[in-house]
Amino acid sequence: MDTPVSSTSRLHGVFQHLREELTAEIVGQAALIERLLIALLADGHLLVEGAPGLAKTSAIRALASRLDADFARVQFTPDLLPADLTGTEVWRPQEGQFQFQSGPIFHSILLADEINRAPAKVQSALLEAMGERQVTVGRQTYPLPPLFMVMATQNPIEQEGTFPLPEAQLDRFLMYVRIGYPQADAEAEILRLARARARDALQVQSHSGLRISQADVFAARQAVLDLHMAPALERYLIELVLASRDPARYDPALARRIAWGASPRGSIALERCARARAWLGGREFVTPEDVRAVAVDVLRHRVLPSFEATAEGWDGEQLVGELLRRVPLP
Repeated sequence: MDTPVSSTSRLHGVFQHLREELTAEIVGQAALIERLLIALLADGHLLVEGAPGLAKTSAIRALASRLDADFARVQFTPDLLPADLTGTEVWRPQEGQFQFQSGPIFHSILLADEINRAPAKVQSALLEAMGERQVTVGRQTYPLPPLFMVMATQNPIEQEGTFPLPEAQLDRFLMYVRIGYPQADAEAEILRLARARARDALQVQSHSGLRISQADVFAARQAVLDLHMAPALERYLIELVLASRDPARYDPALARRIAWGASPRGSIALERCARARAWLGGREFVTPEDVRAVAVDVLRHRVLPSFEATAEGWDGEQLVGELLRRVPLP
């Protein structure tokens, strides 16, 4: 059912207000904020990679604080156990039976901080939750909340004591976002904000009390799905994904550099993210620029370089860039 125009306009205003508040609080990371909102609107999970001190965790916490939803943060460490995420069966002597005690994964917004510091067994505990929105413990399966998002961070600098995420788990992330250092003017604004907050001068300004209900989030997601996408643009989107699987049609050299192309999850994610970006921009239809703007973040972790390409210094981001250059626009 289509969302009424008046309701859509109100929802768009709410999310623009949210965007403005986050931009004012998290200075110099406008692209990250846009990706956070796109992930929320597209009903997907987000992986954010960046050096320490770039406000990755702060941005995710700022978004969660403005949603009417449960929030939990888990600091991933090498000694973390799967049960620390999912929960466990606890024996109740007075009742003579086991009772399930849920873990932090049952919150609506889960921040998995430095996710690559936990071993594969813990990372795999997220697979069922992220893919099927449920958790199985023993013989019992428990549904997760209707609003459920995993937002994970990882540090690209330190490799000691880290465990790279397997491709199966990476594919469950809607987007894999890499962020860099802010510009000089943004850095100056960060210093000003830090000084003011140290003097407790921005307690009111930093958070106006905006609180977005889950109903509004679900309604906004419906409005995103109602946007018009031309058949030619949909075909272009599909062609980008197909080109990652059969790049020889465009460039034999590129075919030697791509070991695996994007799965159907890539097509779904690319469409949903392009729609969300168009809706955030106030448009009633999706443009080729919307698709191209999100393509790298959606596909960089789904297009895997060959051994030869890795040896030559290629990664998924560069390969997706080459695909964007070769697949003709509609």
